[in-house]
Amino acid sequence: MTRDGEIPAIFNPKRVRTPSVVVTGDSSTNGPYSNNSTGGAGASSSTAVAPGSSAQNGGSGSGAAGSCGFSNVLTSSNPQITHQDSISSSQQDPNEVVIIPADTPTSAPGSHNAAHHFGGGDSSDTQTEQQQGNGHGEESELRFRKLQACKESCCSELARKMYFGVCVTILMTASWVGATHCIKYMYKYRAPYDDLLNDDQDTSSSRADLSTELEDILAISDSSLHHVEDATEMFNIPPRQPVYFSAPFFAAWFFTNFSLLFFPIYLLGLVSTRKCEKLSDILGDVLRGFRERGFTVGRFLNRCLCFCILWLVTTYLYTLSLHVLYATDALALFATNVACVYLLSWVILHEQFVGVRIVAIILCDTGIALLAYMDGITESRTLSGVVLATLAGAGYAVFRVMFRKVMGDPPVSQIAFIFTALGFLNALLLWPVVLGLYLTGTESLTSESIPWNLLFAASLLLLVFHVLMQFSAAVTYNMFVTLGLITAVPVSGALDVILYSANFAGMKLAGVILIGIGFFLVMFPANWPDYITRLLRV
Repeated sequence: MTRDGEIPAIFNPKRVRTPSVVVTGDSSTNGPYSNNSTGGAGASSSTAVAPGSSAQNGGSGSGAAGSCGFSNVLTSSNPQITHQDSISSSQQDPNEVVIIPADTPTSAPGSHNAAHHFGGGDSSDTQTEQQQGNGHGEESELRFRKLQACKESCCSELARKMYFGVCVTILMTASWVGATHCIKYMYKYRAPYDDLLNDDQDTSSSRADLSTELEDILAISDSSLHHVEDATEMFNIPPRQPVYFSAPFFAAWFFTNFSLLFFPIYLLGLVSTRKCEKLSDILGDVLRGFRERGFTVGRFLNRCLCFCILWLVTTYLYTLSLHVLYATDALALFATNVACVYLLSWVILHEQFVGVRIVAIILCDTGIALLAYMDGITESRTLSGVVLATLAGAGYAVFRVMFRKVMGDPPVSQIAFIFTALGFLNALLLWPVVLGLYLTGTESLTSESIPWNLLFAASLLLLVFHVLMQFSAAVTYNMFVTLGLITAVPVSGALDVILYSANFAGMKLAGVILIGIGFFLVMFPANWPDYITRLLRV
């Protein structure tokens, strides 16, 4: 029993009740001013529904609840109190969302339309759509993960080095082949005859003037004037003498002068990557690095001069060998420098001994011997060309090993500065040698005998080749840098066949193949037996 003016315990707001039906929605909650909600409250809270009653009995229960006076008590005593644990049994708010547990019955037993009334008929379709949506979401997420993993593998540091390595190999092959063929073609160059003769020599105009004078003075018959040989013999006119390129030392000295551009190219690289500091700061860092390694100015210039002479002699020997050999033969012989580098590194730098590289050295030597006698034992010109190209490769190997011995492993900035100093010393100190060879008549430096366009093209291509050789180790592996030396051989062979109708067969072909095999054996890693063991176990 309750006192007058007191709210029954079932409506006491201090008591927390857990409703069996959770009603959520954006509409306002049912309060005491709503007749339907009040009646519904009475029906659901205070009136016991018989087990056999249907859903329609809720209406009568609503009316009975309204006559119990609960609405008057709520209105008179506390009109602000509302409750949310009941709904109208006869009407549902369309703005409300009803959440029904799966194991809770929605209506009294015997009600056949309750599930349909609360939307239970569409639950399976909704769950199917949700499962399909979840399936599509998982599939798209899996595809995104695969693409992300592929991107990470393709753009990793290892992959980028591989891409750079392939590009470096292609560029080195193109520049090395192009420079060698430009030097070879300079020896095939012949100056035009009209540019060689003076005005009083045997040109077409002077020949016509001579014919007129002979008619007037000596009354020579017209038939004898057509014989130029007789007229030249009579007046001692010099015969036609084609002028060929014959200045290999000057060409080597000219090529070496382009080493001055190493450090400017390095600065341009810094500017392109937006890492350029002040020029004074860069030079200060380079000089500080040499000072920390114990180099004084005199010692540094002395070392650079020795390297300059060695570099110039190597370039001269290679240029001179192309006067006799095809470009492919010279390239194959120069590629043997990798075997010499390993042999000198083993002796001087005390690197690890690898047996397979000794086999590579033997194969390279055998290939050199086959190329030396490819035209017969009596052909001394071919033998001299092979010796010159082999000495050029050995000189380049000595340069590389001694550079590592004296300079260590300097950074790219110091390497660029060293090669720039090398070019500067070459241009400043070694020009008297060029002048002496010209004055003694050993080399011809006339403007007609030097193909300047080929000379500049070869100089630029050699600059690109050496820049890639020295700088590419910063962006890729040394294997790709060295690989450009041997990939140039087949490319050059194709050009020799097209340009000069060269024939690669017999001892020449065997020598080139043996040098190529030896080259690849030298590039084998020191722990190559471990790789083979792993392959056999798989």
